Amino acid sequence: MPRVSLSCPSLHPALVLLRPFLSRLPPLPQPVRDTDVPTLFREPYILSGYRPVGLPWRCYFYSLFQMHNETLNVWSHLLAGVCIALRFGAFAVFRGGGVLGLRLQGPEGQGLSLDPPSLPLVIYVFSSLSYLSCSTAAHLFQSHSELAHYSLFFLDYLGVAIYQYGCAMALYFYSSDPAWRHSGLGEIYLPAAALLAWLSCASCCFAKLHYRRPYPLHRKFCQVVPTGLAYLLDISPVAHRLATKSWASNSALPLHGLQVALFMLSSFFFSCPVPERFAPGRYDIIGHGHQLFHLLLSLCTLAQQEALFQDFLSRRPALVREFGEERLLLACASFPCLALCSALTAVALRRRARTRLSKEQT
Repeated sequence: MPRVSLSCPSLHPALVLLRPFLSRLPPLPQPVRDTDVPTLFREPYILSGYRPVGLPWRCYFYSLFQMHNETLNVWSHLLAGVCIALRFGAFAVFRGGGVLGLRLQGPEGQGLSLDPPSLPLVIYVFSSLSYLSCSTAAHLFQSHSELAHYSLFFLDYLGVAIYQYGCAMALYFYSSDPAWRHSGLGEIYLPAAALLAWLSCASCCFAKLHYRRPYPLHRKFCQVVPTGLAYLLDISPVAHRLATKSWASNSALPLHGLQVALFMLSSFFFSCPVPERFAPGRYDIIGHGHQLFHLLLSLCTLAQQEALFQDFLSRRPALVREFGEERLLLACASFPCLALCSALTAVALRRRARTRLSKEQT
Protein backbone atom coordinates (compact mmCIF):
# COMPACT_ATOMS: atom_id res chain seq x y z
CA MET A 1 0.00 0.00 0.00
CA PRO A 2 1.52 3.36 -1.01
CA ARG A 3 2.20 5.78 1.80
CA VAL A 4 -0.27 8.66 1.86
CA SER A 5 1.42 12.04 1.94
CA LEU A 6 0.19 14.66 4.38
CA SER A 7 0.92 17.43 1.91
CA CYS A 8 -1.94 19.10 0.05
CA PRO A 9 -2.46 18.19 -3.60
CA SER A 10 -0.58 20.38 -6.02
CA LEU A 11 -2.83 23.02 -7.54
CA HIS A 12 -2.87 24.08 -11.12
CA PRO A 13 -3.29 27.87 -11.59
CA ALA A 14 -6.79 27.22 -12.96
CA LEU A 15 -7.78 25.78 -9.55
CA VAL A 16 -6.35 28.53 -7.37
CA LEU A 17 -9.78 30.15 -6.97
CA LEU A 18 -10.99 26.90 -5.42
CA ARG A 19 -8.27 26.91 -2.77
CA PRO A 20 -10.66 27.57 0.19
CA PHE A 21 -12.77 24.57 -0.84
CA LEU A 22 -9.81 22.35 -1.66
CA SER A 23 -8.14 23.10 1.67
CA ARG A 24 -10.99 21.23 3.38
CA LEU A 25 -10.33 18.04 1.43
CA PRO A 26 -8.38 15.24 3.09
CA PRO A 27 -4.70 15.02 2.11
CA LEU A 28 -4.00 13.03 -1.05
CA PRO A 29 -0.82 11.36 -2.28
CA GLN A 30 1.10 13.21 -4.95
CA PRO A 31 0.96 11.78 -8.49
CA VAL A 32 3.79 9.40 -9.33
CA ARG A 33 5.79 8.40 -12.38
CA ASP A 34 4.95 5.55 -14.76
CA THR A 35 7.60 3.32 -13.16
CA ASP A 36 5.70 3.51 -9.86
CA VAL A 37 2.49 1.93 -11.16
CA PRO A 38 1.87 -1.50 -12.71
CA THR A 39 2.21 -1.83 -16.47
CA LEU A 40 -1.56 -2.11 -16.93
CA PHE A 41 -2.06 1.51 -15.87
CA ARG A 42 0.64 3.08 -18.03
CA GLU A 43 -0.08 4.97 -21.23
CA PRO A 44 2.42 5.31 -24.09
CA TYR A 45 4.61 8.44 -23.87
CA ILE A 46 2.91 9.56 -20.62
CA LEU A 47 5.71 9.48 -18.06
CA SER A 48 4.18 11.09 -14.97
CA GLY A 49 0.95 12.21 -13.36
CA TYR A 50 -0.27 8.74 -12.38
CA ARG A 51 -2.24 8.19 -9.19
CA PRO A 52 -0.92 5.44 -6.90
CA VAL A 53 -2.76 2.13 -7.11
CA GLY A 54 -4.55 0.61 -4.11
CA LEU A 55 -5.79 3.71 -2.32
CA PRO A 56 -9.30 3.87 -0.78
CA TRP A 57 -12.07 4.64 -3.22
CA ARG A 58 -12.64 8.07 -1.66
CA CYS A 59 -9.12 9.14 -2.58
CA TYR A 60 -9.89 8.68 -6.26
CA PHE A 61 -13.11 10.65 -5.86
CA TYR A 62 -11.24 13.49 -4.19
CA SER A 63 -8.64 13.35 -6.94
CA LEU A 64 -11.29 15.03 -9.08
CA PHE A 65 -9.82 18.26 -7.67
CA GLN A 66 -6.18 17.27 -8.08
CA MET A 67 -4.06 17.77 -11.19
CA HIS A 68 -2.99 14.43 -12.67
CA ASN A 69 -2.98 12.90 -16.14
CA GLU A 70 -6.69 11.95 -15.93
CA THR A 71 -8.05 15.26 -14.62
CA LEU A 72 -9.03 16.75 -17.98
CA ASN A 73 -10.36 13.40 -19.20
CA VAL A 74 -12.74 13.37 -16.26
CA TRP A 75 -13.78 17.02 -16.30
CA SER A 76 -14.31 17.24 -20.05
CA HIS A 77 -16.98 14.54 -20.05
CA LEU A 78 -18.40 15.51 -16.67
CA LEU A 79 -19.02 19.10 -17.76
CA ALA A 80 -20.30 17.96 -21.16
CA GLY A 81 -22.87 15.75 -19.41
CA VAL A 82 -24.03 18.65 -17.26
CA CYS A 83 -24.34 20.90 -20.34
CA ILE A 84 -26.33 18.28 -22.25
CA ALA A 85 -28.73 17.71 -19.35
CA LEU A 86 -29.27 21.44 -18.78
CA ARG A 87 -29.69 22.16 -22.48
CA PHE A 88 -32.22 19.38 -22.87
CA GLY A 89 -34.12 20.61 -19.82
CA ALA A 90 -34.25 24.11 -21.26
CA PHE A 91 -35.35 22.75 -24.63
CA ALA A 92 -38.12 20.73 -23.01
CA VAL A 93 -39.40 23.70 -21.03
CA PHE A 94 -39.28 26.36 -23.72
CA ARG A 95 -40.43 24.20 -26.62
CA GLY A 96 -43.59 22.97 -24.88
CA GLY A 97 -44.96 19.77 -23.37
CA GLY A 98 -44.51 16.34 -24.85
CA VAL A 99 -40.81 16.59 -25.53
CA LEU A 100 -39.99 14.44 -22.52
CA GLY A 101 -41.79 11.40 -23.91
CA LEU A 102 -45.06 12.32 -22.20
CA ARG A 103 -47.83 14.72 -23.16
CA LEU A 104 -50.63 16.39 -21.29
CA GLN A 105 -54.15 15.41 -22.22
CA GLY A 106 -57.68 16.29 -21.28
CA PRO A 107 -59.65 19.50 -21.63
CA GLU A 108 -57.74 21.13 -18.80
CA GLY A 109 -54.40 19.53 -19.56
CA GLN A 110 -54.71 16.95 -16.81
CA GLY A 111 -53.41 13.43 -17.17
CA LEU A 112 -50.40 12.10 -19.03
CA SER A 113 -50.01 9.86 -22.03
CA LEU A 114 -47.06 8.52 -23.95
CA ASP A 115 -45.71 10.74 -26.74
CA PRO A 116 -44.08 8.35 -29.26
CA PRO A 117 -42.59 11.03 -31.56
CA SER A 118 -40.40 12.37 -28.76
CA LEU A 119 -39.23 9.02 -27.37
CA PRO A 120 -36.22 8.63 -29.72
CA LEU A 121 -35.02 12.08 -28.62
CA VAL A 122 -35.34 11.12 -24.95
CA ILE A 123 -33.44 7.89 -25.64
CA TYR A 124 -30.74 9.85 -27.46
CA VAL A 125 -30.22 12.23 -24.54
CA PHE A 126 -30.20 9.30 -22.10
CA SER A 127 -27.63 7.47 -24.22
CA SER A 128 -25.43 10.59 -24.43
CA LEU A 129 -25.51 10.99 -20.67
CA SER A 130 -24.78 7.27 -20.29
CA TYR A 131 -21.56 7.31 -22.30
CA LEU A 132 -20.37 10.54 -20.70
CA SER A 133 -21.06 9.36 -17.15
CA CYS A 134 -19.54 5.91 -17.77
CA SER A 135 -16.43 7.52 -19.23
CA THR A 136 -16.18 9.92 -16.29
CA ALA A 137 -16.42 7.07 -13.79
CA ALA A 138 -13.88 4.95 -15.67
CA HIS A 139 -11.21 7.64 -15.84
CA LEU A 140 -11.83 8.79 -12.27
CA PHE A 141 -11.75 5.43 -10.47
CA GLN A 142 -9.81 3.04 -12.74
CA SER A 143 -6.56 3.37 -10.76
CA HIS A 144 -8.02 1.66 -7.69
CA SER A 145 -6.99 -1.87 -8.73
CA GLU A 146 -6.50 -4.08 -11.75
CA LEU A 147 -10.00 -5.53 -11.44
CA ALA A 148 -11.46 -2.04 -11.09
CA HIS A 149 -9.48 -0.97 -14.16
CA TYR A 150 -10.96 -3.74 -16.29
CA SER A 151 -14.46 -3.41 -14.83
CA LEU A 152 -14.69 0.34 -15.27
CA PHE A 153 -13.41 0.36 -18.82
CA PHE A 154 -15.86 -2.42 -19.67
CA LEU A 155 -18.50 -0.05 -18.28
CA ASP A 156 -17.06 2.67 -20.50
CA TYR A 157 -17.42 0.46 -23.59
CA LEU A 158 -20.97 -0.39 -22.53
CA GLY A 159 -21.76 3.34 -22.43
CA VAL A 160 -20.33 3.75 -25.92
CA ALA A 161 -22.52 0.94 -27.28
CA ILE A 162 -25.62 2.46 -25.68
CA TYR A 163 -24.76 5.84 -27.19
CA GLN A 164 -24.15 4.37 -30.64
CA TYR A 165 -27.59 2.82 -30.82
CA GLY A 166 -29.37 5.75 -29.20
CA CYS A 167 -27.70 8.06 -31.69
CA ALA A 168 -28.60 5.79 -34.62
CA MET A 169 -32.24 5.69 -33.58
CA ALA A 170 -32.52 9.48 -33.31
CA LEU A 171 -30.78 10.04 -36.66
CA TYR A 172 -33.03 7.49 -38.35
CA PHE A 173 -36.29 9.06 -37.19
CA TYR A 174 -35.35 12.75 -37.20
CA SER A 175 -32.49 13.24 -39.66
CA SER A 176 -33.08 10.82 -42.54
CA ASP A 177 -34.74 11.51 -45.89
CA PRO A 178 -37.36 9.18 -47.44
CA ALA A 179 -35.07 8.42 -50.39
CA TRP A 180 -32.39 7.13 -48.04
CA ARG A 181 -34.84 5.20 -45.84
CA HIS A 182 -36.19 3.33 -48.87
CA SER A 183 -32.69 2.32 -49.98
CA GLY A 184 -31.19 -1.05 -49.15
CA LEU A 185 -29.11 0.50 -46.37
CA GLY A 186 -32.10 2.27 -44.90
CA GLU A 187 -34.11 -0.96 -44.78
CA ILE A 188 -31.56 -2.74 -42.56
CA TYR A 189 -30.30 0.34 -40.71
CA LEU A 190 -31.65 -0.14 -37.19
CA PRO A 191 -30.99 -3.91 -36.87
CA ALA A 192 -27.49 -3.44 -38.30
CA ALA A 193 -26.86 -0.49 -35.96
CA ALA A 194 -27.87 -2.61 -32.96
CA LEU A 195 -25.61 -5.46 -34.07
CA LEU A 196 -22.61 -3.21 -34.63
CA ALA A 197 -23.17 -1.44 -31.30
CA TRP A 198 -23.07 -4.78 -29.48
CA LEU A 199 -20.06 -5.91 -31.54
CA SER A 200 -18.26 -2.66 -30.70
CA CYS A 201 -18.78 -3.28 -26.98
CA ALA A 202 -17.77 -6.94 -27.20
CA SER A 203 -14.65 -6.36 -29.30
CA CYS A 204 -13.41 -3.47 -27.16
CA CYS A 205 -13.90 -5.49 -23.96
CA PHE A 206 -12.18 -8.51 -25.51
CA ALA A 207 -9.22 -6.44 -26.76
CA LYS A 208 -8.85 -4.79 -23.36
CA LEU A 209 -8.74 -8.15 -21.59
CA HIS A 210 -6.84 -10.24 -24.11
CA TYR A 211 -3.85 -8.05 -25.00
CA ARG A 212 -1.13 -6.97 -22.59
CA ARG A 213 1.08 -3.89 -22.67
CA PRO A 214 2.94 -3.01 -24.75
CA TYR A 215 -0.14 -3.42 -26.90
CA PRO A 216 0.31 -4.78 -30.43
CA LEU A 217 -1.04 -2.77 -33.34
CA HIS A 218 -3.81 -5.23 -34.08
CA ARG A 219 -5.33 -4.48 -30.66
CA LYS A 220 -6.08 -0.99 -31.89
CA PHE A 221 -7.65 -2.44 -35.04
CA CYS A 222 -9.79 -4.73 -32.89
CA GLN A 223 -11.17 -1.66 -31.15
CA VAL A 224 -11.28 0.85 -33.98
CA VAL A 225 -12.69 -1.27 -36.84
CA PRO A 226 -16.05 -2.28 -35.24
CA THR A 227 -16.49 1.19 -33.76
CA GLY A 228 -15.59 2.81 -37.07
CA LEU A 229 -18.04 0.62 -38.99
CA ALA A 230 -20.74 1.46 -36.46
CA TYR A 231 -20.09 5.17 -36.92
CA LEU A 232 -20.11 4.96 -40.72
CA LEU A 233 -23.46 3.20 -40.61
CA ASP A 234 -24.94 5.46 -37.92
CA ILE A 235 -23.97 8.67 -39.70
CA SER A 236 -25.12 7.50 -43.16
CA PRO A 237 -28.54 9.27 -43.05
CA VAL A 238 -26.78 12.52 -42.17
CA ALA A 239 -24.10 11.98 -44.83
CA HIS A 240 -26.84 11.48 -47.42
CA ARG A 241 -28.49 14.76 -46.47
CA LEU A 242 -25.20 16.65 -46.40
CA ALA A 243 -24.37 15.35 -49.87
CA THR A 244 -27.76 15.92 -51.52
CA LYS A 245 -29.23 19.01 -49.83
CA SER A 246 -28.24 22.66 -49.76
CA TRP A 247 -26.78 23.50 -46.37
CA ALA A 248 -28.39 26.93 -46.52
CA SER A 249 -31.85 25.40 -46.83
CA ASN A 250 -31.90 23.88 -43.35
CA SER A 251 -30.45 25.23 -40.10
CA ALA A 252 -29.60 21.72 -38.89
CA LEU A 253 -27.25 20.82 -41.75
CA PRO A 254 -24.35 23.14 -40.76
CA LEU A 255 -24.56 21.68 -37.25
CA HIS A 256 -24.50 18.16 -38.67
CA GLY A 257 -21.48 19.11 -40.78
CA LEU A 258 -19.76 20.48 -37.67
CA GLN A 259 -20.41 17.34 -35.62
CA VAL A 260 -19.04 15.11 -38.40
CA ALA A 261 -15.88 17.23 -38.65
CA LEU A 262 -15.39 17.19 -34.87
CA PHE A 263 -15.85 13.42 -34.73
CA MET A 264 -13.34 12.82 -37.50
CA LEU A 265 -10.80 15.01 -35.72
CA SER A 266 -11.45 13.30 -32.38
CA SER A 267 -10.98 9.90 -34.05
CA PHE A 268 -7.52 10.96 -35.20
CA PHE A 269 -6.43 11.78 -31.65
CA PHE A 270 -7.98 8.55 -30.34
CA SER A 271 -6.05 6.47 -32.85
CA CYS A 272 -2.72 8.34 -32.71
CA PRO A 273 -0.82 9.31 -29.53
CA VAL A 274 -0.22 12.86 -30.72
CA PRO A 275 1.38 15.19 -29.61
CA GLU A 276 2.93 13.22 -26.73
CA ARG A 277 4.62 10.81 -29.13
CA PHE A 278 6.93 13.60 -30.30
CA ALA A 279 7.71 14.93 -26.80
CA PRO A 280 7.30 12.18 -24.15
CA GLY A 281 6.65 13.66 -20.74
CA ARG A 282 5.82 17.16 -21.94
CA TYR A 283 2.05 16.66 -22.28
CA ASP A 284 1.50 14.35 -19.33
CA ILE A 285 -0.92 16.60 -17.44
CA ILE A 286 -2.38 18.83 -20.14
CA GLY A 287 -2.52 18.35 -23.89
CA HIS A 288 -2.05 14.66 -24.62
CA GLY A 289 -4.02 12.97 -27.35
CA HIS A 290 -6.68 11.27 -25.25
CA GLN A 291 -7.56 14.57 -23.61
CA LEU A 292 -7.95 16.18 -27.03
CA PHE A 293 -10.11 13.22 -28.06
CA HIS A 294 -12.35 13.78 -25.04
CA LEU A 295 -12.68 17.51 -25.63
CA LEU A 296 -13.48 17.15 -29.32
CA LEU A 297 -15.94 14.32 -28.71
CA SER A 298 -17.74 16.41 -26.09
CA LEU A 299 -18.06 19.30 -28.55
CA CYS A 300 -19.23 16.82 -31.21
CA THR A 301 -22.01 15.56 -28.93
CA LEU A 302 -23.13 19.10 -28.10
CA ALA A 303 -23.27 20.03 -31.80
CA GLN A 304 -25.11 16.80 -32.61
CA GLN A 305 -27.69 17.45 -29.92
CA GLU A 306 -28.41 20.92 -31.31
CA ALA A 307 -28.77 19.50 -34.82
CA LEU A 308 -31.20 16.86 -33.59
CA PHE A 309 -33.24 19.49 -31.76
CA GLN A 310 -33.64 21.33 -35.05
CA ASP A 311 -34.58 18.16 -36.93
CA PHE A 312 -36.98 17.14 -34.20
CA LEU A 313 -38.88 20.41 -34.33
CA SER A 314 -39.27 20.30 -38.09
CA ARG A 315 -40.24 16.61 -38.37
CA ARG A 316 -42.15 15.91 -35.20
CA PRO A 317 -45.63 16.83 -36.53
CA ALA A 318 -45.45 14.25 -39.34
CA LEU A 319 -43.48 11.54 -37.55
CA VAL A 320 -46.38 9.26 -36.62
CA ARG A 321 -47.85 9.60 -40.11
CA GLU A 322 -44.54 8.69 -41.77
CA PHE A 323 -43.49 5.80 -39.53
CA GLY A 324 -46.57 4.70 -37.61
CA GLU A 325 -46.89 4.67 -33.84
CA GLU A 326 -46.27 0.93 -33.54
CA ARG A 327 -42.98 1.16 -35.44
CA LEU A 328 -41.80 4.00 -33.22
CA LEU A 329 -42.64 2.09 -30.06
CA LEU A 330 -41.09 -1.14 -31.34
CA ALA A 331 -37.84 0.63 -32.23
CA CYS A 332 -37.72 2.26 -28.80
CA ALA A 333 -38.36 -1.11 -27.15
CA SER A 334 -35.30 -2.53 -28.91
CA PHE A 335 -33.07 -0.01 -27.10
CA PRO A 336 -33.19 -1.69 -23.64
CA CYS A 337 -32.65 -5.05 -25.37
CA LEU A 338 -29.41 -3.79 -26.90
CA ALA A 339 -28.36 -2.29 -23.58
CA LEU A 340 -29.07 -5.59 -21.77
CA CYS A 341 -27.14 -7.70 -24.30
CA SER A 342 -24.15 -5.36 -24.13
CA ALA A 343 -24.28 -5.29 -20.32
CA LEU A 344 -24.35 -9.10 -20.12
CA THR A 345 -21.34 -9.27 -22.46
CA ALA A 346 -19.41 -6.80 -20.29
CA VAL A 347 -20.32 -8.70 -17.12
CA ALA A 348 -19.22 -12.03 -18.65
CA LEU A 349 -15.83 -10.60 -19.63
CA ARG A 350 -15.44 -9.00 -16.21
CA ARG A 351 -15.84 -12.45 -14.68
CA ARG A 352 -13.09 -13.72 -16.98
CA ALA A 353 -10.91 -10.83 -15.89
CA ARG A 354 -11.51 -11.60 -12.22
CA THR A 355 -10.75 -15.28 -12.76
CA ARG A 356 -7.52 -14.51 -14.59
CA LEU A 357 -6.37 -12.04 -11.97
CA SER A 358 -7.12 -14.55 -9.20
CA LYS A 359 -5.00 -17.20 -10.94
CA GLU A 360 -2.14 -14.75 -11.41
CA GLN A 361 -2.16 -13.88 -7.72
CA THR A 362 -1.99 -17.50 -6.54
